[in-house]
Amino acid sequence: MTVEVKICGLSTPGTVEGSIAAGADYIGLNFYPASPRYVSLERAAELSDIARGRVKIVALVVDAGDGQLADIVGRVNPDFIQAHGLETPERIGEIGRLTGKPVIKAIRVRDVADIAAAAAFAEVASLILYDAKAPETLSDALPGGNGHAFDWGLLGSEQRPAFMLAGGLTRENVAQAIRVTGAPVVDLSSGVESAPGIKDIGLIRKFIEAAKSGR
Repeated sequence: MTVEVKICGLSTPGTVEGSIAAGADYIGLNFYPASPRYVSLERAAELSDIARGRVKIVALVVDAGDGQLADIVGRVNPDFIQAHGLETPERIGEIGRLTGKPVIKAIRVRDVADIAAAAAFAEVASLILYDAKAPETLSDALPGGNGHAFDWGLLGSEQRPAFMLAGGLTRENVAQAIRVTGAPVVDLSSGVESAPGIKDIGLIRKFIEAAKSGR
């Protein structure tokens, strides 16, 4: 199995080019204003022009309204919408119809009940993204990108619909995470940063090598 890699929260032309050169399969552009990885529509359009046709472009939103979604599709034209908020299955279906794009639904995981909750999205989401639920003691927690992992064993070894794995992944642990979960796609953001929102090309390169080599 060839594992695919998504590098999320890119914000500069250099890191987009560097991620593509390193072998990324997806890039993520973050439209959540409270995130240190947030990009404006103008910057996102610039970055998507660099990436288009070379990797899959993912627009990350959090409880986005119809207007924001229309602006993103009109200016950026991503390949996927990633819904990282408290969207219901009904809303995920609406997002797919409104945008005409496949939707990745992020599920925040702490225990087995969170894994089970993903079943409600099976008919409306093209991919499920299992991410770690932030600790309750983390006062400045974001919807994602907090650098925390969940217990990968919760996913078990059963066959699952198409999914992505995120949450606290690094070049040191990604091979183990893939072995435990069988994840076909891994997604990270903070694990390749020198500071919040600042991507490190060297770390990106090492992470992708580790994910794809299984070492």
